[in-house]
Amino acid sequence: MTEVKNPEQKQAYLTAINALAQTQAPEWAGALRRSGAERFAELPFPDRRQEEWRFTNIAPILKMPFAPVAASAPSIGNGDIAPFLYHEAAWAELVFVDGRYNAALSRTVSLPKGMYAGSLAEAIRDEHPVAKEHLGHYAGNGVSTVFTALNTALFQDGAFVYAPKGVALEAPVHLVFVATSAAAGKTANPRNLIVLDESAELKLIESCVSAVNDAAYFANAVTETSIGENAALYRVKFVDEAPNAFHLATARVRQARNSRYTSYVFTAGGRIVRNEDKALLDGEGADCSLNGLYMTDGSMLADNATGIDHAKPHCTSWIGYKGILADASAGVFSGGIRVQRGAQKTSSQQLNRNLLLSDKATVDTKPLLEIFADDVKCTHGATIGQPPKELVYYFQTRGMSPETARGILTYGFADEIVAQLTMEPVRARLDRLVFDKYSPK
Repeated sequence: MTEVKNPEQKQAYLTAINALAQTQAPEWAGALRRSGAERFAELPFPDRRQEEWRFTNIAPILKMPFAPVAASAPSIGNGDIAPFLYHEAAWAELVFVDGRYNAALSRTVSLPKGMYAGSLAEAIRDEHPVAKEHLGHYAGNGVSTVFTALNTALFQDGAFVYAPKGVALEAPVHLVFVATSAAAGKTANPRNLIVLDESAELKLIESCVSAVNDAAYFANAVTETSIGENAALYRVKFVDEAPNAFHLATARVRQARNSRYTSYVFTAGGRIVRNEDKALLDGEGADCSLNGLYMTDGSMLADNATGIDHAKPHCTSWIGYKGILADASAGVFSGGIRVQRGAQKTSSQQLNRNLLLSDKATVDTKPLLEIFADDVKCTHGATIGQPPKELVYYFQTRGMSPETARGILTYGFADEIVAQLTMEPVRARLDRLVFDKYSPK
């Protein structure tokens, strides 16, 4: 193993990695973990001198004493997770407690032949051929950043969802990642793998929530996704961690010819939340749409790092994120569109719009285009502002208070994203959350 950088900060992590190396695992999984451990030792923790982390200070995460969440009996029951579920009879709802699958709290349904939705750890133990083929192949070879490398070295469980060729599952699969008091002061490293074969279709919901109100914990998640030719994945992610919690998530997607990927990421809670959602369009005719809404208050920081890499011609993409920032909170948006040489006939747009509800709230936005082809249509833009005074005044002339007027305008601003959701139970729940958050008290 090469020389360790940040040795004092990393020692606890390396101790945990060495302990995990002694556990039983198939050789291919063990080799993947070892590659993560080696890369983790090589890479420094990011700081604000690095462009991708310029506006996100992770010092509070590194100050937290590190220890992985130990496998133990769940400290919660069905009543604790009930508020996070949708209770739709046709939906599979898989619950992961502190990063580990809990069959007793989950609700499974009959799935089409060959489809898998469950524990990644079980799939690895059973040497599932799809898991063996795809795991570690899309997140920058599994070790592109120090936190991805940490996850690769330490992951023990997570979700594995596989849709075989031609399977179109009408009902969504809901993945519920819930933190408990057992995670206080500790780190969970869930690893998720989503694979859609040719012409498969899947709707996926991810809820990252907390059953404890005041605990400081660190969720370091990595999700790898492969979308086959003519396949379609519709994904909604909702993050509402505890107020003192840290959530760093890396999602990497590879799309084949004529595939579709539609993603919505909603951020509502946590101390520092960073969502990376990046896709490689690796087949002609692929379409990618990344959408998001971040709602911050207090001293929360929400960092949204998006990116779409056009590697083949005749592909289309869209990035559309909105932010609503109150109190002394902060938001970060980076949108990277890269058009490689030869990726002609690319059509891509990105837009980031932000609404500041306080003079102390801040947002840093950076939509970026890198174009190496000459027959493309690409646009980008960003806006930052407060609720328009003229519209607030207009509502006041109709008898509304300034607070009610600002609440209506804020709700309408957010609803442009929420209303796009096609899964009615999810749309209704998020609509209620936004309404309750911004309606005058």
